[in-house]
Amino acid sequence: KTVKTSIMTTYPLLLHSLFLFHLSQYYHYHPCDAFVHIGSSAALSTLSTSSFASSSSSTHHSFRKTSSSGVVGRRRSRRRINNSSMAQQVDDNDAASASVVADTFTRIDGISSPELLEKYDTFLLDMWGVMHDGSKPYEGVLQTVEELKKAGKKMIILSNSSKRRENSEKMLVKLGFDPSDFDNIITSGDISHSLLQNNADSLGCQNWPVLTDLIQRNKKNVFVFGSGVEDEHYVTSAGWTLTSIEHADLIVSRGTFTINDGTTITSKNDDEMNYWKVMEEAMVVAARRKVPMLVTNPDKKRPDAGLPPMPGAIGDTYERFVWTHHCHPVGDMTEESARDYVKRIGKPFGEVYDIALSGLGNDDDDRRSRAIMVGDALETDVVGGSAAGVDALWVVKDGIHGADVEEAEGGAEGVLSSFNGMNYATYAYGKTIMPRYLTDHFRW
Repeated sequence: KTVKTSIMTTYPLLLHSLFLFHLSQYYHYHPCDAFVHIGSSAALSTLSTSSFASSSSSTHHSFRKTSSSGVVGRRRSRRRINNSSMAQQVDDNDAASASVVADTFTRIDGISSPELLEKYDTFLLDMWGVMHDGSKPYEGVLQTVEELKKAGKKMIILSNSSKRRENSEKMLVKLGFDPSDFDNIITSGDISHSLLQNNADSLGCQNWPVLTDLIQRNKKNVFVFGSGVEDEHYVTSAGWTLTSIEHADLIVSRGTFTINDGTTITSKNDDEMNYWKVMEEAMVVAARRKVPMLVTNPDKKRPDAGLPPMPGAIGDTYERFVWTHHCHPVGDMTEESARDYVKRIGKPFGEVYDIALSGLGNDDDDRRSRAIMVGDALETDVVGGSAAGVDALWVVKDGIHGADVEEAEGGAEGVLSSFNGMNYATYAYGKTIMPRYLTDHFRW
């Protein structure tokens, strides 16, 4: 308890606690065995110090941010990431092929590659990191979209934005794209908003049983880690009421800038030290109560300067708080069962792919085999494609891994190798992954 108190009152970073967290993450050290709550405090220290991650070596940095995926041999495994247990499951008839991953990727010069155009009818496109950098489209992307449309290809945007679809449409227009060029624009924020109303099945995916149960029992009080933009409207328009963490039935994690309990809004921009303090206090209370969390954007870092944390990092941190409050010797919770309390919506998880592929024909295997995921992030885009049973095209010189690819020994191959060597603390959950294709940029 003395150690815990010391760690939890030191901000913004205790290198000792960060070191213990790295041990628990990378070497399967179990904080419950000796220091019951050190793991949760260290996790928060890691979340609150994105500058440490951004200054790490490219190998370590790549590990933190990446995860890949690809086709499982020539026969696709219908691998899905279960969002409640957070474990990858394999259909019985594909179990034999599940551990077989393509030995290498094929490098292509551009999207006009005959191999791509002949093999795929549907292009599932990430936005930030593939199509634009947050302020402008990447060179050649507008032409690529135009050429794919001329070729009769379906283009579906899969965005991990916590915001609703209309915000993504406005962003596309601002950047010079025509939203009507895309057959669908799917955001994790839109799916999550439907889950909060228990009608995600209308979009083509399953509801979360935990939320279904809360809604049916009219337990709809929510505490929000927010972006500072329309957080209150987001939850209240879905029928929920903002409240304190002591009375919350659910936590929604949709941003890393504000904390909203319906009475007070704590802003990181106003007082960052106080923001992390309030977050930790809230997580301790919530973890003790086992309050479920809905993460509306699984991304862990934003591809901006310094790679600041994203809602996915909050989800990972809270998961560790829950585990370290209920594991041995104070309880019997396992690290895996703690994942049941955090629901992540967006890539690499199944809902977004179910919705994207649901309108592409009756033969499920055929529509997946004719689709390709185009993304820059190994941990979300490429892992997600693999889990959904679709091929993946990894864009390496734009987006989240661009700097790493330039600096790492071996370039893209080195980044991918580093990730696969230590991928058990990512959404790959220890599974070796390999994209089917690699290209420098999303250009024709």
